[in-house]
Amino acid sequence: MFEIILASKSKVRKKILDQNNILNRAEPSNVDEDVVKNSLINKKASPTIISKNLAELKANKVSLKNPETIVLGADSVIDLDGQIISKPINREEALNILKRLNGKKHYLISSVCISKNGKMVWNHSEKASLKMKNFSEKELKEYLAKISDEALYAYNVYQIEGEGRNLFSSIEGDENTIMGLPVREIKAYLNNYKSL
Repeated sequence: MFEIILASKSKVRKKILDQNNILNRAEPSNVDEDVVKNSLINKKASPTIISKNLAELKANKVSLKNPETIVLGADSVIDLDGQIISKPINREEALNILKRLNGKKHYLISSVCISKNGKMVWNHSEKASLKMKNFSEKELKEYLAKISDEALYAYNVYQIEGEGRNLFSSIEGDENTIMGLPVREIKAYLNNYKSL
């Protein structure tokens, strides 16, 4: 089995690859996501295009430094009525995000890109749909109090495999996609790549 590079510092994504027996090592891209995101938002790019472009940018940047190696970049965004919601930078922002999502349906879009020699060779985007229950502000604060800082900033404002599942009345889509990595499609690509 050959090793791939994960162009991310996300422990969640690394764990998903490890659990699926995909040999990998992490090398963060350190792309300034906000600059790219804001530029694309100004150009009226869709949430899917923004997610895809960021995944490609991360993969290509790390790939240029690691020729002949398969590099996997990934990015996830929340799409609420066509508006992007980014990861919170503090707990106050996390509460505001939960208030915006409260009682509404939104989409979680995860995009992945595989690059080699600085160029994209494959990409895939997947969308999950989540409908949040109605909560009082007090209940939302109580939920946030149970979540560690590390988990809060790693998984956006909800942990689908933990406490966060209780936030939703309905979830449609793959759990790995919601956690940031549509691993089924990645495995299919890598298996096919090995046989080429």
